[in-house]
Amino acid sequence: MPNRPLMAADIESLVITTLEEDIQSGDITTRNIVSAGQLREAELIAKDDLILSGLEIFKALFLKLDPGTVFLSEPFKDGDSVAEGSTIIKFRCDGVRLLEGERSGLNILQWLSGIATLTRKFVDAAHPVIVLDTRKTTPGLRVFEKYAVRCGGGSNHRFGLYDAVMIKDNHIKSAGSISQAVEKVRSALGQQNKVEVETQNLDEVQEALDQQVDIIMLDNMAMDRIREAVKLINGRAKVEISGGVNLESLKEISKTGADFVSVGALTHSAPSVDISMNIIAPLGEKAK
Repeated sequence: MPNRPLMAADIESLVITTLEEDIQSGDITTRNIVSAGQLREAELIAKDDLILSGLEIFKALFLKLDPGTVFLSEPFKDGDSVAEGSTIIKFRCDGVRLLEGERSGLNILQWLSGIATLTRKFVDAAHPVIVLDTRKTTPGLRVFEKYAVRCGGGSNHRFGLYDAVMIKDNHIKSAGSISQAVEKVRSALGQQNKVEVETQNLDEVQEALDQQVDIIMLDNMAMDRIREAVKLINGRAKVEISGGVNLESLKEISKTGADFVSVGALTHSAPSVDISMNIIAPLGEKAK
């Protein structure tokens, strides 16, 4: 499946947008309480069991606020399991900048770790079927959410409409049939692109097989129909299951012989995890 890595430019863009949204001309509360130039130490504590994602973005955010930020202890990296009560990271920076960046940094870490944590639950339940994400992502933030899925052990489906052929129901209706849709795509693109076709019944599965497509998606099929479809396909194409998938249904899906299961909930319904930031050095003292 296509995979777009998280780049330094992506992180820089998110950090700038996030800080501009929250701070703008400065935190009028903090700047009238904390003296500029005083160092503070802080730690992040996991309040849930979680899979970590977004730590490098968190660090980049504080380095943007204060280039002198020092990370004192980093026992975890993205993709690691973190137990409730664990210290995720300790760091030291300017006290004003620490408080100005607190919420923005936590928002990013809790959001992405939430996606990674939910993904890991789906991955464990689906084994040996590979868990894929979808394009059901937050506009403008897809690269980060798909990165978090990878941190949770999932795999990325196509990143956008431009990097993989997927013939869905409305394409089929527009073309007139699965056969006509596949023929049009192959006539235009040749054989270099793999073709995936969405099917909703066994007749459509057979038509997709007749066209020798690479991947057949079984969309919103009942479990007994999925088993019939996998038997009919019999290894002649990869099989992806989609639609209405949850942790309970994965127990049965994992036994079907399918290759993939795609889950929109990984990115559109993952709850944030709970992480807190605590200042270690007392106010009024310089951190040692």
